[in-house]
Amino acid sequence: MTFPRTQFMVAIIGLTLAACDPNSDAEQPAVSDDKITIFTGGPIYTGVGDAAMAEAVAVSGGVILAVGTRTLVEESAGADFEIVDLNEAAMYPGFTDAHAHLLGIGMREITLNLESVTSVAELVDVVRTEIEKTPAGETVYGRGWIETHWPEGRFPHRADLDPVSPNNPVILQRADGHAVIVNSYAMEKAGITAETEIAGGEVRILENGEPTGLLIDKAQLLVSDLIAAPSAARKEEAYRKASEVYAAYGWTSIHSMSVDPGNIDMMEGLAEDGGINIRVYNSIDKDGFDWLLENAPRADTSGRIITRALKLYADGALGSRGAALFAPYSDSAASTGLLLIEKPEALDIMRRALAADIQVNTHAIGDRGNRLVLDWYENTFSESPDMGDVRWRIEHAQILHLDDIQRFAELSVIPSMQPSHAIGDLFFAPDRLGPDRLDGAYAWRSLIDSGAIIAAGSDAPVERGDPLIEFYAAVARRGLNGYQDDNWRPAEAVTRAEALKMFTLWPAYASFQENALGTIEHGKRADFSVFSADIMTIPESDILDAKPVMTIVDGVIVFDARN
Repeated sequence: MTFPRTQFMVAIIGLTLAACDPNSDAEQPAVSDDKITIFTGGPIYTGVGDAAMAEAVAVSGGVILAVGTRTLVEESAGADFEIVDLNEAAMYPGFTDAHAHLLGIGMREITLNLESVTSVAELVDVVRTEIEKTPAGETVYGRGWIETHWPEGRFPHRADLDPVSPNNPVILQRADGHAVIVNSYAMEKAGITAETEIAGGEVRILENGEPTGLLIDKAQLLVSDLIAAPSAARKEEAYRKASEVYAAYGWTSIHSMSVDPGNIDMMEGLAEDGGINIRVYNSIDKDGFDWLLENAPRADTSGRIITRALKLYADGALGSRGAALFAPYSDSAASTGLLLIEKPEALDIMRRALAADIQVNTHAIGDRGNRLVLDWYENTFSESPDMGDVRWRIEHAQILHLDDIQRFAELSVIPSMQPSHAIGDLFFAPDRLGPDRLDGAYAWRSLIDSGAIIAAGSDAPVERGDPLIEFYAAVARRGLNGYQDDNWRPAEAVTRAEALKMFTLWPAYASFQENALGTIEHGKRADFSVFSADIMTIPESDILDAKPVMTIVDGVIVFDARN
């Protein structure tokens, strides 16, 4: 295996001195009685600077002891160590999904999964099959459909579902979680008519006044009583499954959003008995704000589960036309989207959160939604000139007015963005937004150039949750089939060194953990993602063919594809 010599030697000199020099300024970790393991045999990207490289990493007790050339690392480890041969696979700092929903990922695996549905007709067939094994009167619930590539070119309608489900409520949630399609039986059971209204939501109506069965954003609450809440045993199964799936993808950590505080004890218990074997950084749902005020910051005894943030929603999603825009949707002149929180409530919550040192992470997708959140943050910050290092975030930050891009860096607000949203949405975003607003859409390059850092993630189960898809999307800004046109704004792609930071160091910073995570350095936790190919150098299209080989958390291999 060969390396770029200049970069490699500079990295080795600097890293080895930090690892082996007892007079180094770097804090020296306590030497553990645990065995020493050395990972070597493939390219190791430390993530330091522009992703400096090493030959070997020594680990003991979950801590990185030495990084550098294999010879020097083995000498620093002494006589008693174990070698883990990477066998030419490439190792990176542990990849972090900076925005996903851990419980939802698990529930996707154990309930009706609609991700693979490719048409309205297929959706109906899936529902028909599920109805055949469901007792009359029981609700059929599924999640994951997205209509943007369907040949019918439209949302599903309750009339599509009614012939195959006359005696069961059917509730099918769109992949983004911001809309459901329901059948007429469900509408009748929930008392929904063409006259039904709900603040922050919409019951979609045709021009003839007929409800379609599509419920947008808070209108979904109208049918929530028809869906049985998962039992504690079911939630535990989902959390275990989600952890297993995410470790198998190569993630070592997840920032889990909209978490019910009633699940925290369960999550901490699962982490302590190995049921959750990756790191979890929780943002509590707004309904749990009072709990958060009393309990945050909080961590379990393993240090794997940290809870210290609040998740708010400013608007809806682009696909269901719920994202709040300044001007009407280009393909729906009557709509500018939805606001899910108003200024007085937002400012009250934000002031209380700032006083309690609680991080605020607010969902905003449309240009108007993002402008409002930036305004509210700025208002809150201006009232507390002596505030500390708060690291508040905007989750998604998908469509920005050009005047607002610089404000992220100026306010030290972190855009938490999901690259796969771009390569999915840009197939339909030109229709939703028109050509001009695309200049501020998924503007990763512009944000980084302005001085902001991006904490990148996937938003699973909205998206698949594969780190290799996310990395590819960030650097290629192409569809999974390679498609790209001028509407995709190719210049907004990022470099591979930047993409690596977006999934490692910058999410660590966005969760106040950059001193422990995010790079492969002496004294940090031994979290590593190992993939079958060197995604920093192979052709862009080949990134999608790489496979996870090992996932290591605290020096323990929690996923191993070699066996």
